[in-house]
Amino acid sequence: MDLKEIQNLIKFVAKSGASEVKLEMEDIKITIKTVSESDTTSVRYISEAPLPQQAVVPVSNEQQQAPANQAPAAAAKTDDDSKYVTIKSPIIGTFYRKPSPDKPLFVEVGQTIAEGDVLCIIEAMKLFNEIESEVSGKIVKILVDDSSPVEFDQPLFLVDPS
Repeated sequence: MDLKEIQNLIKFVAKSGASEVKLEMEDIKITIKTVSESDTTSVRYISEAPLPQQAVVPVSNEQQQAPANQAPAAAAKTDDDSKYVTIKSPIIGTFYRKPSPDKPLFVEVGQTIAEGDVLCIIEAMKLFNEIESEVSGKIVKILVDDSSPVEFDQPLFLVDPS
């Protein structure tokens, strides 16, 4: 089973409303659990081949701990960002801010966006996936550099919905 098939399975489970799906094949075992209160999906991929076990689990910003000397600054930043909507990566891949090197950026900080506007492209396995906004508002911050790798559920943009 390749990455694209796993991503499609994750999307299907998220849309279906199922709380948990387990898939076992000859050499892999996949468990997908949907947590309804935060509307996120976590995936555990376990290889039963002679390779060591691997797990892929999204980690939110709240779960990451800041060093002790940065705790007050981190708390202030969280309070400031709480009024913004975070747009996260739906897939693993490479983040691009432009459709091609000679084209303009999709969005810039301060730009007003509408629901359905394309914000960026994430390349996964030679497929270019347009990431559309699920909210209307103003781009406050772009959290990822162009041509950088991104993880599933990684924050990409902060949007002020007001």
